[in-house]
Amino acid sequence: MNTQETKSVVEVPAGYRMNALGDLVPESRIKPIDLIRDELVRKMIADAQQQQKRLAAFKLQAMNEVADFVELSADQYDVKYGGAKGNVTLTSFDGKYRLVRAKGEHRVFDERMQAGKAKLDEIINRRSEGADDLIKALVERAFRVNKQGHIDVNQVLGLRSISEDDPEWTSAIDAMADSIQVIGTSAYLRLYERQENGAYKQIPLDISKV
Repeated sequence: MNTQETKSVVEVPAGYRMNALGDLVPESRIKPIDLIRDELVRKMIADAQQQQKRLAAFKLQAMNEVADFVELSADQYDVKYGGAKGNVTLTSFDGKYRLVRAKGEHRVFDERMQAGKAKLDEIINRRSEGADDLIKALVERAFRVNKQGHIDVNQVLGLRSISEDDPEWTSAIDAMADSIQVIGTSAYLRLYERQENGAYKQIPLDISKV
């Protein structure tokens, strides 16, 4: 067991606090303001974790209830909500509230994407400079790795709108489209309330948007 693992299982004795380096420090040697800050942060995190659990439970229950309703509606009235991916929109009788269940795919490129990227680079390099400098910058941006460590599929496929009259360009983009792999799906639940102007405004469940 390494030092990091050893420190992670150390029990903090009464009258001590563990600092960021994993060292035990007597509370008597810690400034009062640092103790208050520590308690505040821990309390807020504990409360947030409880709220997170409640939201997760709410999402699970809501998804199950929507699925049950869709099945009931399909069985009794031969009504099909949403498409093949399972997307569905439900609206209250008075039209004031709307619920959207959406299922999205997680898509990534396999190793064939690198060949397509190399072909795009070749096309740009053999052309004259000038306008292609902008295209090169757009290509580099499209292939930038996101926070999840993946290249955004939509950004890359968006390059189709550039130089549509160039068959080699289109061929390279199509080749990369063939290299897309679906690695999973996620289900989303969005709730909306109709405003006075008739537009639907999403009810935020993200703490940063409340």
